[in-house]
Amino acid sequence: MATAARSLHLPTPPKPSNPSSPRLLPVPSQFRPRPQRRGRRLAASSSDLTSFPDPAPTPNGVYVPLAAAHATAVAAIDVDAATEAELRENGFRSTRRTKLICTVGPSTCGATELESLAVGGMNVARVNMCHGDREWHRGVIRAVRRLNDEKGFAVAVMMDTEGSEIHMGDLGGAPSAKAEDGEVWTFSVRSSDTSLPDRIIHVNYDGFAEDVKAGDELFVDGGMARFEVIEKLGPDVKCRCTDPGLLLPRANLTVWRDGSVVRERNAMLPTISSKDWIDIDFGIAEGVDFIAVSFVKSAEVINHLKSYIAARSRGSDIGVIAKIESIDALKNLEEIIRASDGVMVARGDLGAQIPLEQVPSIQQKIVRTCRQLNKPVIVASQLLESMIEYPTPTRAEVADVSEAVRQRADALMLSGESAMGRYPEKALSVLRSVSLRIEKWWREEKRHEALELQDVSSSFSDKISEEICNSAAKMANSLGVDAVFVYTTDGHMASLLSRCRPDCPIFAFTSSTSVRRRLNLQWGLIPFRLSDSDDMENNLNRTFSLLKARSMVQSGDLVIALSDMLQSIQVMNVP
Repeated sequence: MATAARSLHLPTPPKPSNPSSPRLLPVPSQFRPRPQRRGRRLAASSSDLTSFPDPAPTPNGVYVPLAAAHATAVAAIDVDAATEAELRENGFRSTRRTKLICTVGPSTCGATELESLAVGGMNVARVNMCHGDREWHRGVIRAVRRLNDEKGFAVAVMMDTEGSEIHMGDLGGAPSAKAEDGEVWTFSVRSSDTSLPDRIIHVNYDGFAEDVKAGDELFVDGGMARFEVIEKLGPDVKCRCTDPGLLLPRANLTVWRDGSVVRERNAMLPTISSKDWIDIDFGIAEGVDFIAVSFVKSAEVINHLKSYIAARSRGSDIGVIAKIESIDALKNLEEIIRASDGVMVARGDLGAQIPLEQVPSIQQKIVRTCRQLNKPVIVASQLLESMIEYPTPTRAEVADVSEAVRQRADALMLSGESAMGRYPEKALSVLRSVSLRIEKWWREEKRHEALELQDVSSSFSDKISEEICNSAAKMANSLGVDAVFVYTTDGHMASLLSRCRPDCPIFAFTSSTSVRRRLNLQWGLIPFRLSDSDDMENNLNRTFSLLKARSMVQSGDLVIALSDMLQSIQVMNVP
């Protein structure tokens, strides 16, 4: 029994050899930061930095602020330009923890528009393979990469597959169509090389006319419009509009009968279609950071896709995101979450398959389960739907966004608001301002959750890392530290810290560019690219020097530093 009762002993680094080296635990009270430092503005000098200058290139192509462009050491560390500006202007405590995803579409595919979104706080750019051809998507992906390279951002790219569920066609090239109350529309499985007449919509599923019955209800795009089936004529199904709304190209179709969704047809369709596999090959070739899989029914398809990616691109670390948008997914929720690298709560399509009143509680359950299992979770669909047409959101939409932030979701996602809306930058600004306000309120009220995080480690070494992160988060809150530093090879220890949701931001340092972009999806993480070594003391002193040169930390700031290479924890003031 003596061997079973092993205790966790954190390795103690060697005693500092000079006064400027970090002080280790315990921290004497005289080294605690002064209270007035909270929320301060960081400045490189006595000059005013209220207007942040445009980035300037260094000889190796990394973009840094003009004020530090002369320092060759500055180029040795990369951080997102928008995050750096926020840190310098508002200080540690005011940085946004909730990440923001923007779907790129006709409204935002230009270089100027993409840069505006990046400056406004976009962490991940999403391309939806339901719309546009691969050449168009290739242009968007490469434009995001150029933006990162030339302007100093770290925006990740997520490719969203179309899935094989039943959906409409392209509306003859029209961007949208309006269905009015009482109008009769025809949903047809006829294939045609020419544009269809008005009020005739192509359906991609050949068995559609056989499976529906008169009296069935047809939900378009999760209920954005609703029809009643009134007659079947061969391959054509005539439907009367009962709830008017906007019809968008390739919108999903859901059939209800006698108060419940008709699922028999969809059970026969594969989760990943032949088109999806071609799109996945395209995404691998373009080096996307995440692939989101639509209408996941079980963990098997996630494991299959991961194996395929590993075989097609050895060494690739593309994350697989499972979209939860069907009853089948809810039945296998935990196994799907465990198999995936992250989860998207696709509330629009999910709300078309379950009663609407169940969506809020299901959302909260998914968010909590993902947090327990240490998987990032995205809340998506109709967050600010009215802003597709109007410059300000409804108060109910703001309350909805606030609730997602309060639930501590990792990320919020704009869909049509940024892809085809009239006010994409304003919509992003609303997400950003609401997130900041709710996060600040949470910290001011000291609402530290009583959520017990379950053990997710698979080995004794992982258990040590997990315990270190849990302890570091508690210490950060009790000591009121300015930031937690974590040096990570693959991002795992940074994700464990993110799961704990400490009050302070988490600076995640990694030498991998792809790991840095992937960490941009997780709550509270500010990813840096930094070449490091096995010498923790050297890493810290070098990091302090580089960050001080860019006015991102100041002497006296209190930080906790962790490393997954050494499995160590230290508390110190910036020298």
